Amino acid sequence: MQPVARETWVAFERRLERAGVPAPQRPDYHKWTRFYLDFCHKYGHPPRSPATLGPFLSKLAAKNQSEEQRQQAARAIRLLLGESAEPSVSPAQAAERPPRTAATPGGQSQPMAPRPVAPELRPFPAVHAGPPPPLPNTSQAASPGPAPATAPVPGCCASWEKEYRDLEGAIMLRNYSRKTLAAYRLWVGKFQAFVHSRPTGQLGGDEVRGFLTELAVRHGVAASTQNQAFNALLFFYRHVLRREFGQLEGVVRAKRHRYVPVVLSHAETGAILGALRPPYRLVGLLLYGCGLRLTECVNLRVQCFNLDSLLLTVHDGKGQKDRTVPLPARALPEIRQQMEFVGRLHAQDLAAGYAGSFLPRQLEKKYKNAAKEFIWQWFFPAPTLTFVPKLREQRRYHLHESHVQGAVKEAAVRAAIPKRVSPHTFRHTFASHLLLADYDLQTIQKLLGHSDIKTTMIYLQTVPSLTLKEAKSPLDLGVITP
Repeated sequence: MQPVARETWVAFERRLERAGVPAPQRPDYHKWTRFYLDFCHKYGHPPRSPATLGPFLSKLAAKNQSEEQRQQAARAIRLLLGESAEPSVSPAQAAERPPRTAATPGGQSQPMAPRPVAPELRPFPAVHAGPPPPLPNTSQAASPGPAPATAPVPGCCASWEKEYRDLEGAIMLRNYSRKTLAAYRLWVGKFQAFVHSRPTGQLGGDEVRGFLTELAVRHGVAASTQNQAFNALLFFYRHVLRREFGQLEGVVRAKRHRYVPVVLSHAETGAILGALRPPYRLVGLLLYGCGLRLTECVNLRVQCFNLDSLLLTVHDGKGQKDRTVPLPARALPEIRQQMEFVGRLHAQDLAAGYAGSFLPRQLEKKYKNAAKEFIWQWFFPAPTLTFVPKLREQRRYHLHESHVQGAVKEAAVRAAIPKRVSPHTFRHTFASHLLLADYDLQTIQKLLGHSDIKTTMIYLQTVPSLTLKEAKSPLDLGVITP
C-alpha cells in the first residue's frame, strides 16, 4: 500500500462526514481510496486527475467487482479528490453537478463552502491544495501525453462510461473470454489516460499511432504486448466507435525476440512433482501428463473425465476449441481419490443449501438445476465458497490460478531446480519429452491444441539433434577432390 499522510486522511474524514457517509461504511471508503492510490502508482496515472477515475473503475470491473461496489468506489474517489479536482472539470460538466451540501442540526441542507486541503508530504501524495509535483511514471503502458498530467488539456475529462459498457457488450456478443475482456478493457483505460479522456469523437489514427509508438520507444514493451494493445484498440475503434483508424504508418514496432521455452528434464520434472502437495500434485500431474494450459486444468469439471477409456475432454480451450487428450494411467489412482473428494464436498454443500457451481455463459438459464448436479462440479474446487452479492447466494468456484502458480514455484525451490519454473513449464516439457520419444509434430500439435504447426515447431529447439551421423562439411565427405 502507498503511504498516505495523516493530514490527507483527516481531510478525507471531514469530507465523509459532510457527505453524510454512515460510520460503518467509512472503512470501505478508506479501502477504495487506498486501492485507487495503488492503482495510480502501479500504472502511472495522475491521482489528482478526474480522468483517472474511468480506468480505475474499469480495473474494478475487470476484477469482477459488482456495480454497487464500483459506485461506492467512484463516490469515495470523488470525495478524495475534493476541490483539487475542480480545475480539471469542464464548465459543462461542472454545471451538471449538484451543489455540495451539508446537513444542519435541524435536518435541512445548506450549501457547503469549499475548505482547503492540507498538502501531502509523502512521496506519493493523494490530495494537494496547490499544483502537485511531477509523479514518476512506473507504468508499462501509460504515457504523460502531449502535456503534463496536471495541466488542463482542452476538451479533456469526458466520460467514457458508455464506451466501456459498449466494449463489454461487444465482447460478450462475440463470445470472447473474460480474460480478453479484461485485457481489452485495460488497454482502453491506458489509451484513455494517454489522450487525457478526450471525447472519443475527436480521436483518430494519430492518437493510436502516438500511443503505440510510446509503448515501444519510452516503455520498451515486448512485441507481443504492443500487438495486444493494437488488437484491443482495433477492436475498440471498429466495434465500439464504429469507425476505422486507417493505416498506421510510422509506428515504431517493438522488436520481436525469438523465444525458446524453458523445459525440464525427466529427473527435474519428477523432483518438482514429488515436492508438490495435494491438490496441487494432481494439478501438476495433469499439466505434464496431458499438456494442459493452467486455465484449462483448473476449469476441468467432473464430466470431462472418461476413466474407462482413459480420455480427458478439454472444453472451451484457447480459441474456445474442444479437444481430447489421453489420461496418464499412472495418475488414475489419484484421479479417483480426487473424484471421491469432490463427491463428499458436493454432498456437504448440498446439505448446507448452497446454490451450486458457476456455469459457463447462459447455460444455467437453459438447465435450471445443472449448477447443483455432480457432473457440473469443478474437479479442483476452491476451498471456500464465494458469496455473490447480486444474487445473495453462496457458490463454489474452482481453484484459483495464482494458488497453483505459487505452489509450483515453492516446489521448484524445495526441489532446488535452477530454472524459471511455472505451471506452463509442464506444458513445454510435455511437448519436448514427446519429441524425444519420436512422436511426430502433427500428433503433438493436435494434443496441444495448436492452430498452426509453426507454433509447435518451436519445441524443435528444446531437444538435441536426433541424427545418427556426425555433422561434417561437404568437403570432408570425399565426393569432390579440390
